[in-house]
Amino acid sequence: MISHSYDELLKSKHRLSMLLFFFLNSASALFSMLNPTLKTLKTTFPLAMIGVFCALGLIFSYFNKKNNTSYLNTCSLIVGSLWAWHISLRFEQLGHTDNSFLLVSLLSIFFISAIALSDNFLAFCLHAAPSSIAVIFLDDFTHTGKILFTVALPLIGLSLHQVMLRRSDAFTRRMVDNLYNEREKFSDLSMLDPLTGLYNRRGLQNKLDVLLSQPHASHYVMLLDIDHFKAYNDNYGHSMGDQALVRVSAAIRDAVRSRDVVVRYGGEEFLVLMSDVNQEYAILMADRIQNQVLGLNIPHHFNAQVSTNVTVSAGLSAFVDGDFSTAISAADRSLYLAKNSGRNKIFYAWDQPQAKTEQPIVL
Repeated sequence: MISHSYDELLKSKHRLSMLLFFFLNSASALFSMLNPTLKTLKTTFPLAMIGVFCALGLIFSYFNKKNNTSYLNTCSLIVGSLWAWHISLRFEQLGHTDNSFLLVSLLSIFFISAIALSDNFLAFCLHAAPSSIAVIFLDDFTHTGKILFTVALPLIGLSLHQVMLRRSDAFTRRMVDNLYNEREKFSDLSMLDPLTGLYNRRGLQNKLDVLLSQPHASHYVMLLDIDHFKAYNDNYGHSMGDQALVRVSAAIRDAVRSRDVVVRYGGEEFLVLMSDVNQEYAILMADRIQNQVLGLNIPHHFNAQVSTNVTVSAGLSAFVDGDFSTAISAADRSLYLAKNSGRNKIFYAWDQPQAKTEQPIVL
């Protein structure tokens, strides 16, 4: 489903955020170790831990294709706490003489958070909060206003970004749902005959795929053809011919069960696929369909040899062992015999063991 694909896209996006988070933190830790604030300062234990932890997290996240974004909040809190610890130790090494170090360190943490965690507000806060709290206490509340402004500005910006992101996501989901519904509607329309509303051959194939999932059920195929329909069209006009097709198709559809498949198989030819029925019931259904069509009382004076109304001939065969091509061939042969035997008749394939060679019939 399209919505499922969209969810997969979001998971992939979150996974990339996790990779970026580990990469930026490990790169920052490595840079701090190689280029300390003062040459005399040594690498702190928490800084080394950040480098090792994030490097391992980066490798694990890269090779593990599963979605592990649920661990991102925990990892953000751990790494944020290690950064706060590192800032405290480094500030003590500096002898509390460089207050600008605190602000620069805090900005660095927020930079990493803003780049990697802009789509996850909770992880952003968990990563930045320990360092923010540590900086405020280490500064002895001397520059609290400046620090709070430094903290509040990205938080406000990120909050607004989250609101826009949620709205954008909701809009995208609505568009995806609409797209899926439109696709389903067009898919359904592509399987329907526009005149009669019955399934066309593509729709039949779709239903056959479902039917074949019941290999042990008993199914029957019936082909029907309107008698002397060419003469009907020639004498009554194609507009009246279309109306007759619509009425006949509605009669066939009303005569069968909702689970049965009715198809406009050709110009004036219809197919009925009766699922999970026995032979006796299939015969009964075939008779019912024929009587329903005759009962429409559609005048057809050019069908006088059979009736003065529109009639149908039919061929019925069993659908055995999922072999639809054999079943449809048998039904077609039976229909051929019904047409050549006077029309308005139903012939059964099991009564015709061999195909007979006949002259072409006149529709």
